[in-house]
Amino acid sequence: MSQPDHQPNDDGVLWAYHLDGKGGGTPVDPANLEAPAEPTGFAWFHIQCDASGTIDWLRRQRFAENLVDAMTTIGTRPRAMPLEDGHFIVLRGVNTNPGADPEDMVSLRIWFTPRIVLTGRRKGRRLLSAQDVRDTVEAGSGPTTPGELVLALVERIADRIGHFVDTIDDELTGFETNLAELQVSTARRELSISRRQAAAIRRYLAPQRDALDALFRMRGILKEDEAYALREQTDRITRYVEDLDLARERAMVLHEELQNRIAEQQNSRMYVLSIVAAIFLPLSFLTGVFGMNVAGLPGTELPAAFDILAVSMGVVGVALLAFMRWRGWL
Repeated sequence: MSQPDHQPNDDGVLWAYHLDGKGGGTPVDPANLEAPAEPTGFAWFHIQCDASGTIDWLRRQRFAENLVDAMTTIGTRPRAMPLEDGHFIVLRGVNTNPGADPEDMVSLRIWFTPRIVLTGRRKGRRLLSAQDVRDTVEAGSGPTTPGELVLALVERIADRIGHFVDTIDDELTGFETNLAELQVSTARRELSISRRQAAAIRRYLAPQRDALDALFRMRGILKEDEAYALREQTDRITRYVEDLDLARERAMVLHEELQNRIAEQQNSRMYVLSIVAAIFLPLSFLTGVFGMNVAGLPGTELPAAFDILAVSMGVVGVALLAFMRWRGWL
């Protein structure tokens, strides 16, 4: 189980490690951005991008202004580009923070060189994938190169996205299996939530796939095996995009089925009303005629006139029912 996320220090740094290139690492003073002396080691700094001291800290470490802007800008979409002496990529992961909607995806900014990895997220937008990788470092089984660290983050982000996509798929399968038993109002509300979540997740997955593909093409810092492992993660994201497209189509079909059920119910009720109206229309005509308060109506002086009229109306009603059944209307 992951440990609770740290609060940033005055410089906006959440944690800082020198990784030894063998899977382990030791916490270091965030004020020291120098890479470790070991030839196989590298530094990892995780920051809160919108903390009050973050920009000053980045500038004190003599980062270029374009990198400072890239790490601290508010609006981000998945993208990748070469920046300074390294590569910069923005990723999005499923929001697992308490009380948050999963589709409100959390951004993770990554800038890495052969000796330094700088990652960042915003306040209250903790990404468990970064926490997971940090736990492996503390356990001595973490990444041994900056490329492996980036790849580990990508893999864990993809794992949680895959789990969420599977959840949406399971929900739609449940709808398809139990559609006839579900209440229409409840089914429409739950189906609407699934459609919204699928659309929101897909909004970021398509550019995230393109960002990972762009990072693969840049290669540079990544070793050969790391680059091809990254390609596999790109294919995973592509598959999730296709799964969400299919989920959206399935949701539309289910929505049409619900609409058809509603239409069938309305048609059935209207049909019953039409049958009742067809039976009572001639009976209403008879009651209207014999209920007129004018002179000359037949049967006004005959004591059995009411009984005769009632029996006649009953015969007309039965005759109409028999005619409708004979025509196959009932």
